[in-house]
Amino acid sequence: MSETKKIAIIGSTGSIGTQALEVIRENPQHFSVEVLVGNSNADLLIKQALEFKPNSVVIADESKYKQVKDVLFNEGIKVFAGAKAVEQIVESESIDIVLACIVGYAGLASTINAIKHKKTIALANKETLVVAGDLVTSLARENAVNIYPVDSEHSAIFQCLAGEWDNKIEKIYLTASGGPFRGKTRKDLETVTRAQALKHPNWSMGAKITIDSASLMNKGLEVIEAKWLFNLKPEQIDVIVHPQSIVHSLVQFEDGSMKAQMGLPDMKLPIQYAFSYPARIKNNFKRFDFFNYPTLTFEKPDTETFTNLALAFEAMKQGGNMPCVLNAANEIAVDAFLNDKIKFLEMSAVIENCLAKTSLIQKPTYQQYIECDMETRKLAATFIK
Repeated sequence: MSETKKIAIIGSTGSIGTQALEVIRENPQHFSVEVLVGNSNADLLIKQALEFKPNSVVIADESKYKQVKDVLFNEGIKVFAGAKAVEQIVESESIDIVLACIVGYAGLASTINAIKHKKTIALANKETLVVAGDLVTSLARENAVNIYPVDSEHSAIFQCLAGEWDNKIEKIYLTASGGPFRGKTRKDLETVTRAQALKHPNWSMGAKITIDSASLMNKGLEVIEAKWLFNLKPEQIDVIVHPQSIVHSLVQFEDGSMKAQMGLPDMKLPIQYAFSYPARIKNNFKRFDFFNYPTLTFEKPDTETFTNLALAFEAMKQGGNMPCVLNAANEIAVDAFLNDKIKFLEMSAVIENCLAKTSLIQKPTYQQYIECDMETRKLAATFIK
């Protein structure tokens, strides 16, 4: 890599955003921060901006605008606020890569706008492809935009496919840790608490993604994301539970040969690879030692206990607006669980009810995706006591 890549981090105060800044901090000769976007954590956003000196900063929460501007204005950093500013900031000509890492549906608008303005996308927001995969991938093709996956599983598939672009994929296997409740029965899960669900055995993530991992919805969303990223049919995608989280995913080619990408569970590696592709950059990340992991195990996911994964596969097979319904219902259900309004297993019931009561639209427009998301959220709220 010769030129320094200028990066916009859309969601810099979240888990992926803060780890991306660690990667940039360690590689100032390769990467610089052009734009930082945060939601409402003004204190952290200010701290990041003072260290990395971006051209512009956006705080989505307009009530925090004055606090951020008062500190950063004298530093020569432009400050903007509000949802529209988040969407528009990606248009800046100086940006080389947009790291899309806002959690949930909220990340869709800025990613679509970045693609329209021909920005390379490092995608950590899986919901963008879950909600509107057909539309987003079509736009990317029209604008000759590359989308590099940041999720560890999709980065693994991407790395396994390097040099194999002309070879047909027979199947991909996305690995899942199984979360904190692997091996539990539905009876066990009836009394699960918020605190228990937030204790992931291998990964350090934000609250929403951690709950999704505990319910296996995270894997369901990743299945749908993989379909669009790698242009696959539903029957070409499978999930295997791998508790050690060392094999990050596998590709099986039509000759039966399989490739896997392995390493310690550390999101900084897929982030760095998305930034540096096609180059690999030397780093000081902790190395995997086979003798610390003498046994790697694999098992079938329990979709009868963890019905969210089955619901995601069904939504993917139906296609159209159904994955959008799945995602919106899940976001409302997870928020309700995190606020002690519903129990762990009731999240699946909310999602299932929303899927059953929504009409299929086979080829939605962007406006129809927006309306479907809003209507599903209202519908999901009616199933929460």
